[in-house]
Amino acid sequence: MGSWERALDTAGIGDPGLREDYGRQRRQVTRYKREAVLAAQLLLPAGLVPHVIAATAFMHRTDSLLDSGPPADRRAAYARWEQEVRDGLTTGGTDDPELRPLLNTVAAHPALRDRALEHLAGAAADLDFAGFVTEADYRRYVDDYSLPAFMVIATLLGPDGDQTAYRTACRTFIDASQRLDFVSDLAEDLADGRLTIPEQVLDRHGVTRTDLEQARNLPAVRSLITEQLDRVDRTLAEARAVVGLVPPAHRPMVRCMIGLDELTSAAARADVPALLHRSAGPAKPAALRLLGREYLRARRLR
Repeated sequence: MGSWERALDTAGIGDPGLREDYGRQRRQVTRYKREAVLAAQLLLPAGLVPHVIAATAFMHRTDSLLDSGPPADRRAAYARWEQEVRDGLTTGGTDDPELRPLLNTVAAHPALRDRALEHLAGAAADLDFAGFVTEADYRRYVDDYSLPAFMVIATLLGPDGDQTAYRTACRTFIDASQRLDFVSDLAEDLADGRLTIPEQVLDRHGVTRTDLEQARNLPAVRSLITEQLDRVDRTLAEARAVVGLVPPAHRPMVRCMIGLDELTSAAARADVPALLHRSAGPAKPAALRLLGREYLRARRLR
């Protein structure tokens, strides 16, 4: 019996059709988040892995509908999906094989129900997203979209019972992680017509949108990007407090998530002008060392 089959057994997922639904979603998630699936399988308790896969697949399905096709089509497709999910969460059943794993996971982890609804309520804001004017606009985006999306998975990793303090710590982490994504994907976002560093920040540095779109390697541009990375690093350091708020068996995974963002920030900082042309990511040898360290910690806990 393979590790995936054991994970399904440990999670109490015995129905053959439902096992196939989870397996299909695992294959889907592996295609676009292979490293995340590997980390979950190595670092999390086996019985939690299928549920994390289901939560990730739900987020991806929602985001895909928001990103694919003309705006009017996206809006209509998202409205249909939102209603289908809400109906499923209300009745506990659905004929959609893409939704069945989520409903089963919600039955096993009831706190996820409200998190899924919060994500649906905030996700529609991304339909019209084109960038930020002020830093306050960025903070609202984190509160309305980034944090509810992250909590779909983070709720499964958090403590039982009251998660108020944990959610606050997650807000700190996702603030850093979202800002890092916007900096590391700056060129890609600009090519799609989105300016994800607030215009207010550009004005303070004397940088124009055209400077960024034309990849001008100016001192002011480098200063702007470095300042954003400084904010990321300070916030990531504060976010490490979240590790102490999750059950010990989940800490290797949470440390790995934070560590990968730290490695991504270091890679971005190592060649700031390159961010005007391409995205940054963690160096693979360093990422593998991080994963190896946390895997040994996870094994010792078991």
